[in-house]
Amino acid sequence: MLTLVPRRLPLRLSPMLCITALAVALVAPSAAGAQALQSRLFEVTKSKKLRVCQFPLYYSISFRNPKTSEIEGIDADLSKELAKELGAELEIVESSFGTFIADLQANKCEIGMFGVGASLKRAQAVEFSKPYLLTNIYAVTRKGGPIKSWADVDKKGVKAAVSLGSYIEPFMKSYLKNAELVSVAPPNTREGELVAQRVDVIITDYPTAIKVSDEFDWAQTIVPEEKLAVTPYAYVVPQGDQIWLNFINLFIDTIKLDGRLMKYAKKNKLDPIVAP
Repeated sequence: MLTLVPRRLPLRLSPMLCITALAVALVAPSAAGAQALQSRLFEVTKSKKLRVCQFPLYYSISFRNPKTSEIEGIDADLSKELAKELGAELEIVESSFGTFIADLQANKCEIGMFGVGASLKRAQAVEFSKPYLLTNIYAVTRKGGPIKSWADVDKKGVKAAVSLGSYIEPFMKSYLKNAELVSVAPPNTREGELVAQRVDVIITDYPTAIKVSDEFDWAQTIVPEEKLAVTPYAYVVPQGDQIWLNFINLFIDTIKLDGRLMKYAKKNKLDPIVAP
């Protein structure tokens, strides 16, 4: 009769990590054990270093404060919580919406944590965790400018800016019929283009809209008459590592249940878009 001998778990592992290790041991021991040796979960706990890809120009999510040089936002906070659960040192790897897939595939980081919109196209190249935020799109413009309502966004002569590589970019390419779409690549920003009056409006999500409106007295947020491009935000990992993905999903479930997700969402004024 085949008996399973439980492995001795390191004393410093968090309860969440212990649960994941037990799940690995109980499901197809030989196959799971072989995958565990190749999993990023094993590599991170062994090296005690967690490399997280983040886009440092993302308001409320992962924005580098020019005064302190520290990255601030909900994913700045939650990446620290993830590193703590793993007993690992956090290393931030700068990335962007246009490069994060290549960065993950090149093994520059174990995970992307910066409000990545989960889309079917992106899912052909990477794997998404369970969602933790849910948002749609908004417009931000200058007070007193030509954009007074959402109807003004798609008029001839209007220049609307989006971030290059964002999920909003392909949506707006198909949505706009009259206005000109301007895709802005780092290190330039949509907000900078708007301040310089090279564009009339920026199309963004809730995190950026709420932060820009709070930070700058010239900014005005315009809400579409109907919700457009409703998109779940998730964490992103390389394909083919189910153990690592399972752990990240368990992390998201855990921070939802113990209140950490809502705590950091409220801190960054994102509690209205926390995913159920």
